[in-house]
Amino acid sequence: MQTYVALLYSIVLGEGRRVVMSDLKAMAEGLGLKNVRTLVATGNLVFEARTTKIADLEQRLERAFEVAFGRHVDIIARSAEDWLRLAAGNPFPAESVDAGDQVAVRVMRQPVAGHAISGLQACAAEDEKVLLVGGDIWLVFSRERPSSRLLAAANHKRMGIGTSRNWNTVRRLAEMVGK
Repeated sequence: MQTYVALLYSIVLGEGRRVVMSDLKAMAEGLGLKNVRTLVATGNLVFEARTTKIADLEQRLERAFEVAFGRHVDIIARSAEDWLRLAAGNPFPAESVDAGDQVAVRVMRQPVAGHAISGLQACAAEDEKVLLVGGDIWLVFSRERPSSRLLAAANHKRMGIGTSRNWNTVRRLAEMVGK
């Protein structure tokens, strides 16, 4: 058995309805996944399953989600080892200590090419940062501005399928899968 992390792109079902984490857990258990746990109500799953290809696992989860909740949602999965590597690769450790909710990573289904980051960097305010680490996009958002152009610029259309999590969530998921 291997431990995995799965991140849902969106848990909004429309008209103000959100996925309840107990329902998401039940969906995952219905697939035969073991030791299923959730973290905060934003679509984070940790579970154990037989070792498999990540793409196959993502497809199984996406199909089950659509059947259970009536809507397609992109789901990004990583093995525990890959998740721990992602967390250890945080290029903004000082900022993460000071403001873990302002540091985020856009976890990508397919690695982003290095040249694509220049467009994001052009959208960053003076007090914002963007770096590519291992194909995922790390961001430091401004504390001074309530809205950032970075989040909109790092969308599916421009960067590919991915989903963002702040450092607090990344760290807590790493604690859940760490041995």
